[in-house]
Amino acid sequence: MEAGDIVKYTPTSTVGKVVDIKSMDGKVWVKLDKTNLYYVADRLVAADPSEYKLVSFKEKESTFKGTASVGDLRKMEKEVDISEMMPSGGG
Repeated sequence: MEAGDIVKYTPTSTVGKVVDIKSMDGKVWVKLDKTNLYYVADRLVAADPSEYKLVSFKEKESTFKGTASVGDLRKMEKEVDISEMMPSGGG
């Protein structure tokens, strides 16, 4: 395993590119670019490159389609009745 390899963390199926490898406390730790976290190397396996896709924040698709003014947002805020979404009763 070396920097640039595509690997999968088997417990969660997280796929990422190896960006750093270090040894600590008798274990080998591998840092993945997707999560920016270190994983124990024993739990990583080689992954197919087709499983890896780096998505930046700017590339993520927005769920809001359209435009709204501040006035529109205030009107929508007043129209929402959250009492139907909240559990009733005291506590």
